[in-house]
Amino acid sequence: MLTDKKISVVVICYNDGGSVQEMYRRVREQMEKITPDWELVYVNDASPDDAHDRLKEIAEKDKRLIVITHARNFGGQNAYTSGLSYCTGDAAITLDGDIQDPPEMFPDLVKKWLEGYDIVYGARTSREGSIVRRIFYKIFYRIFALLSVVKMPLDASDFAITDRKVIDVLNDMPEQGRFIRGMRAYTGYKAIGIPYKRLERFSGESNLSFWGNVYWAKLGIFSYSYKPLEMISYFAMIITGLSALAIVFYIILNFFVPAPRGFMTILIAVLFLGSVQLLSLSIIGEYTARIFEEVKNRPKFVRKEILNDYRGWMKDKDKTSYHGS
Repeated sequence: MLTDKKISVVVICYNDGGSVQEMYRRVREQMEKITPDWELVYVNDASPDDAHDRLKEIAEKDKRLIVITHARNFGGQNAYTSGLSYCTGDAAITLDGDIQDPPEMFPDLVKKWLEGYDIVYGARTSREGSIVRRIFYKIFYRIFALLSVVKMPLDASDFAITDRKVIDVLNDMPEQGRFIRGMRAYTGYKAIGIPYKRLERFSGESNLSFWGNVYWAKLGIFSYSYKPLEMISYFAMIITGLSALAIVFYIILNFFVPAPRGFMTILIAVLFLGSVQLLSLSIIGEYTARIFEEVKNRPKFVRKEILNDYRGWMKDKDKTSYHGS
């Protein structure tokens, strides 16, 4: 045994029914080597397959498996939020239910945590799958780190062990647009990454399309950076400067040769200025949309059912964590 402290494992599940049995087996195998006091919190984010039935079957046999079922699909980041708000461990390991993040790394994560690191995350040095997707992720993490107002670790994943004091801070953060990796970095607690190779899904097809990846990239950038807004000011200053130079150039040129005239000159100027204006409006729109979501302050998730609910939250509907506020 590595420790006698309680460790929670939070797994999120959507379209991962084919991985449930294998994930449970591998998590249990690793946790029984690490600590005698552990729990597995499985968040079923309204998975459309048979994940609920498989989880229910295991939960009836093992009371350490808590199964939280959402009323609808609220997204992976809100599913993590739901699990982290329920778990009771001195630390929590978070990972996706597709077993792309290997449970066999649990001992390495726990050892670093016991050394005094508050956040120990998996750093994806490589991944299986499409080369286009791999390039996209590499580019995104570097742009994200460059633009962010706080220092963001490169290639960090949601696969991590997080200390209880960090979990409490995350649970107190009220924002609707959850981006766990950014939120962890924002806390400023002591963190370290462990390099690993992300595997292909154990079962089923990925739910995240190209545009889904674009959505998460925008969420990260617009939630943790003001630089896109600053770019609008820079564009305005540059265009104003170029316009002033062009006016002076045209006046001087007119003394020597006829200044350029015609449809193409006007068309290019109008298209250029119109493009800059549309880009500026789209950036402002991204921030406005996020403000709109935040001010509504709707629940981040709604729990329909909790199997092995030893905390009795489903019996007490007045608890704020029941509906994810």
